[in-house]
Amino acid sequence: MTLYARILTFFFVAFALIGAIKAISLPFALMGWVGYAAVGIFVAVAVAVLAAWLYLRRVRPSIAALHGFESAGTVTAGVAISATSHILPVGIVQIGIFLTLLLMLVVRAALVPSTASRTLWVGLLCSAVLAAFAGYRSAALGLHQASLPTGTDPEDFNRWASQFMWMIMGSWGVIFTIATAIVSRVIYRLTDTARVALQLGNYTLDRKIGEGGMGVVYLAHHALIARPAALKLLPHDKAGDEAVRRFAREVQKTSELAHPNTVRIFDFGHTPEGNFYYVMEYLEGLNLRELVARYGRQPPGRVIYVLAQIAHALSEAHARGMIHRDIKPANIVLCDLGGAADMAKLVDFGLAKDIDTSSDLALSADGKISGTPMYMAPESIRSSSVDGRADLYALGAVGYFLLTGVDLFPAATLVEVCGHHLHTKPEPPSERAGVPFAADLTSVLLRCLEKRPEERFADALALRRALLECEDASRWALDEARAWWDAHHGEVSAMVAQKQRLLGKDATDTVRVALGTA
Repeated sequence: MTLYARILTFFFVAFALIGAIKAISLPFALMGWVGYAAVGIFVAVAVAVLAAWLYLRRVRPSIAALHGFESAGTVTAGVAISATSHILPVGIVQIGIFLTLLLMLVVRAALVPSTASRTLWVGLLCSAVLAAFAGYRSAALGLHQASLPTGTDPEDFNRWASQFMWMIMGSWGVIFTIATAIVSRVIYRLTDTARVALQLGNYTLDRKIGEGGMGVVYLAHHALIARPAALKLLPHDKAGDEAVRRFAREVQKTSELAHPNTVRIFDFGHTPEGNFYYVMEYLEGLNLRELVARYGRQPPGRVIYVLAQIAHALSEAHARGMIHRDIKPANIVLCDLGGAADMAKLVDFGLAKDIDTSSDLALSADGKISGTPMYMAPESIRSSSVDGRADLYALGAVGYFLLTGVDLFPAATLVEVCGHHLHTKPEPPSERAGVPFAADLTSVLLRCLEKRPEERFADALALRRALLECEDASRWALDEARAWWDAHHGEVSAMVAQKQRLLGKDATDTVRVALGTA
């Protein structure tokens, strides 16, 4: 049963419980013990719950909004049920009302996927309201002195009765609330593994291998195909409408690309809870940021080898009217794939947009800067109107980083970084690194880093040709790449395994958080 179906069922149960109390109160109204206005209040609340049920059948809000809607509806229904203790005559009926509220909380814990903390707070709010109504009702009853032992002050007795009723109702409410929180936690921990496998179709998640601004990535395997895959899931707490649109757009755009240096998309879909995910090829390697951190600045020939591959991948994207907008070392993965050593893969099209497409521009119309500041072209800072040459600027900054081992501009704040991109001429790589580099490669990188787009290369293919014409291009080819990976393959695999262990959780724990059921 999906999250929507579970919440719909729960609202229907809440409607039935409120309707039952309304039916109980009607005879008291006919006998004059309860005002018809009080019955009208319950009719209004029942209608409101029914309206919420009908609304959810027609509209599918985001996961976060759905959980908020359900929590607010539960508390509202709890208030309506609790208010009955102040309207109906005191006695066994109030005990029935109390048990009705507890029944509603137990049904919620069993039906609605919820964190233990959310279940706890919802239950405590409902119990507190019930205890308050019950205590107020006891204090307001008033007792005939004739019914009290001689010498008993009616006001003192009423105060004591109010406190006693508040204590009894409140104590049992807390006990049942804790019990329902435990039920929420235990039920979904016991069934989590099977539920996750079902929710993600034919893919079973093994462990968490990465996390970024647009999703959590897991190592996964298909039920029938032995090939490992990487599954990216939009977390529950980021499942707003804009995030879902951007996430879906990333899948759509990346799946249109067929270049071997662009990560491949295998599948995509929604979990029963409505969370969006997609499946891509699993890359066991290290990104360029990790490469430099571990092995230092790279030889010019290897820099050319890597940049030429990414420029070729960008040429396909740009030809299809797409720009990446977040080219950076962490989004370029170097791996030994199918015998092709030093295969560079461009990943994470989460910020990609269509050139001259206003609907995509609207996704960045809130004034936020899209991209990683250290690798952002000047025109990306000034406005959202950019073209493929912004990617060439970022790729030049990546090449500068690989060649020198340091970022393009030394800066401590976002304002400083943006100021440098807008106004500061880059220092030649040889001066930053303290070693000489060939003039042709230096010229290529600095041309990519020109402030004005029209002074850069016209397109990615022109950049690739210029790279391959450099003197050092012949110094690193497949043989050199193979030799490096043969020498470091074990070390790279150990680094990948250690990075995954440092993430600290397996899929059973982390998917629960991402789906909002922890």
